[in-house]
Amino acid sequence: MHLKYESIVREPLVDGNKTYRQVTEDIVSPIEKKPGKMWYIGFFISLILLGFGAFSVFWEVYFGIGVWGINRTVGWGWDITNFVWWVGIGHAGTLISAILLIFRQGWRTGVNRAAEAMTIFAVMCAGQFPIFHMGRVWDAMYVLPYPNTRGPLWPNFNSALLWDVFAISTYFTVSLLFWYSGLVPDFATIRDRAKTKFRKRAYGLASFGWTGTAKNWQRFEALSLVLAGLSTPLVLSVHTIVSFDFATSVIPGWHTTIFPPYFVAGAIFSGFAMVQTLLILVRKILSLEDYITLGHIEAMNKVIVLTGSIVGVAYLTELFMAWYSQVVYEQDAFNWRIIGPYWWSYWAMMTCNVVSPQLFWFKKLRRNIPFTFIMSIVVNIGMWFERFVIIVTSLYRDYLPGSWTYYSPTWPEVGFYLGTFGLFFTCFFLFAKYFPVVAVAEIKFVLKTSGDNYKKEMLKEDEKSLEEFVHENSHH
Repeated sequence: MHLKYESIVREPLVDGNKTYRQVTEDIVSPIEKKPGKMWYIGFFISLILLGFGAFSVFWEVYFGIGVWGINRTVGWGWDITNFVWWVGIGHAGTLISAILLIFRQGWRTGVNRAAEAMTIFAVMCAGQFPIFHMGRVWDAMYVLPYPNTRGPLWPNFNSALLWDVFAISTYFTVSLLFWYSGLVPDFATIRDRAKTKFRKRAYGLASFGWTGTAKNWQRFEALSLVLAGLSTPLVLSVHTIVSFDFATSVIPGWHTTIFPPYFVAGAIFSGFAMVQTLLILVRKILSLEDYITLGHIEAMNKVIVLTGSIVGVAYLTELFMAWYSQVVYEQDAFNWRIIGPYWWSYWAMMTCNVVSPQLFWFKKLRRNIPFTFIMSIVVNIGMWFERFVIIVTSLYRDYLPGSWTYYSPTWPEVGFYLGTFGLFFTCFFLFAKYFPVVAVAEIKFVLKTSGDNYKKEMLKEDEKSLEEFVHENSHH
C-alpha cells in the first residue's frame, strides 16, 4: 500500500474530465470568437458612464473645486472617500497572487488573473481622486519628490500624503509587472493559434518570443517568486500609509493607532468581495464554471468572513478606546457618528460589514452563487460607508458649534465617482475580450495534481489498495 502526500478529501480545482487541449480551447476560445450580446451591452453602459465622468471632471476643473459640496468644515468629502475605497479594492489582486503563490495555495490559479487585472484598474481609478482634489490639476507634478530644481519649494517628507504617492505608484508598477509577466506564456499560446497575420504579430510582440523551453519556464518561475516577494510587503504597506493620512492628524475620530491594521483588513475584505462580484459574472458570461469552481468561491468567502470579523473587532476597539480615554471630544465624535444626523451611514456600515458576513459561517450559504453575488455587493457598499463615516462624520461637527455643517455631494462629485466605474468596467471588458481571464499555463500545471479526473483515479487506486490490504490481513 503506497502513501500519498496530498489529502484526497480536497475537492478538485478543475471540474470535468479535461485534457490539456480542452483547457486551452475553453479559456482561449472567447478571445477568438466575436463577443456575445451581453458583452456589448456591458461595454456600452461602461462607455456612457466613462463619458459622464469625464464631463463631470471637466466641469470641476473649469469652474473650480467650489462646484463640489465640500466646505470649510468638511474639507474632504466624497472625493477622498472614493480614493480610499478604490485603493482598498485594488488590494485583493496582489494578495491572491503574491501571498497565495508564496504559500503554494493551489486554489489561486483559477482566480488570480482576473484579480490582478482588477488591482491595476482599481489603482488607476483611485489615483485620479487626489489629483483632481488639488483643484489646480496642472500643478499635479508638484506631488512628485524629484530633486530640488524649484528653488525653495520642497516636498514635505514627513507628510503621509507624499508617502501615498510613493506607495501607490510602487504598488501599481509591481502589480503591472506581476500581471504582465504571468500573461506571457498565454500570449504565446494565442499567438500560435492565431488565424490572421495581425493577431499573430500583436500577440507575438506581447509574448516576447516565448518558446516554452525549460529555460523560459525556469526564468518565469524565478521572476514570479521575486515579484511575489516584492508585492507581499506592498500589500501591507499601501493601505497602512493611506491610513496615516488620518491616523497622524489630531482630529477626534481620526487620531487612533488601530487604523493601519484595520485599514489593511478592510481593504482585503472589500477587495475579495469585488473579486467575487467580477468572477461570478465572468464565469457565467464566458462559461468558465469548470475553472472558477464552487471551491474557489467558497475559499474566498472564508477570507471574507475572517476579514469581516477582524474589521468588526476594530470597530468595537475604536468605541472602547473613545470611552476609556475619557477625552470628551473623542467621545462626542463617536456619539455623533452613532446617533447624530449621519446615524444612517454608521448603522449601514455596521450591518453590511460586521453582521452580514457572519452568514458565511454556514457552508450552504458559502457555496450559494446568487447569495454570494448579493453579499459581495453588500460588503462593498458597507466598505464605502466605512470610509464615508471615518472622513465625513469626524469632520462635520467641529470644536465650534458655529461651524457645524451637514455635507452632501453635488452632481459633479457623484458624476466623477460613476465615471471611475465606467473606466474600471471599460478596462475590464476589454481585458476579458483580448486576454485570457484564467491563467491557461497555471491551470495546466494544477490539472495533473488537482484535476477532477486525477482525483477520481487516485480514489480508485486508494480503494484498490484498501481492498488488497483488507484481503491480506483477513488471511492472518
